[in-house]
Amino acid sequence: MDILFTVLDRRNKLVPTLEKNDFKIVDDKAPQEIRYFSRQTDLPLRIGMLLDTSNSIRDRLKFEQEASTNFLFSVLRHNKDEAFIMTFDDEPQVLQAFTGDTGALRDQIFKTRAGGGTAIYDAIYSACANELSHPPRPPGDQPDVVRRVMILISDGEDNLSTHTRADAIEMAQRASVVIYTISTSTQWIALSQTDPNKLANRKNHLTEGDQILQDLANDTGGRAFFPYHVDDLDQSFQDIGDELRNQYSIAYNPTNYVLDGRYHKIRIETPDHKGYQVRARRGYFARANANGSPAAGTPPGPIK
Repeated sequence: MDILFTVLDRRNKLVPTLEKNDFKIVDDKAPQEIRYFSRQTDLPLRIGMLLDTSNSIRDRLKFEQEASTNFLFSVLRHNKDEAFIMTFDDEPQVLQAFTGDTGALRDQIFKTRAGGGTAIYDAIYSACANELSHPPRPPGDQPDVVRRVMILISDGEDNLSTHTRADAIEMAQRASVVIYTISTSTQWIALSQTDPNKLANRKNHLTEGDQILQDLANDTGGRAFFPYHVDDLDQSFQDIGDELRNQYSIAYNPTNYVLDGRYHKIRIETPDHKGYQVRARRGYFARANANGSPAAGTPPGPIK
């Protein structure tokens, strides 16, 4: 079992210098032996940008276009990182295949139009199974190790998918994809005051769709963002880029592993560093692939 994760301190700053002995891993309450450990920095990124173009986000389409473009121009590095663009309404559609050309990505983003239903889970499943499971190799003689990430911009309201949320999360976990979600909903902002001098006193309320976006991120080791303006995301995008390039990798062979389809909860701890937080996927499903081998395999090397 391979786990990619990030460690933050009390101030939400990256902690990139820990060693193997700083960590303990627990699989369904059973302590496990860490078989492989590495610090992975500055890896090439392979990014799936998924844009909700259903009718429900029509009023926020401009926000989606600006947010996704700003992210790509902020994070993509020339000749190193690549991204693809997928939209989804009634069904997912790849508008731009993997490329490092931010101009081409931007042009496709601003061609999008809104209309139709919403099939979020089908889009996540398709993006992971068909694109992110076998992304382009790095150029030259570099090792074939990349960081796979999905940026999902949506209101979280699915009404058409044939796949379930569990299907989508499991496929993301199998493909080692970290999902970052950005909500298009503004319903979470409720002003508690009508006095113009007190408008900053706001209550936050997550919609049902927002909670789904939160779960998708948490279950895969990512983060969910609930911005009001595109400008609110500038620092967040920089943080995401830094996180993805400064991660740890742990591998272990679960002592309690049975191919029974059951969900195993994973917890990574830093017992000697109180206040540190580990951002990693929450668990995995113990299932076999079609060929009978474990779906959550346990190679002793880094994820490729």
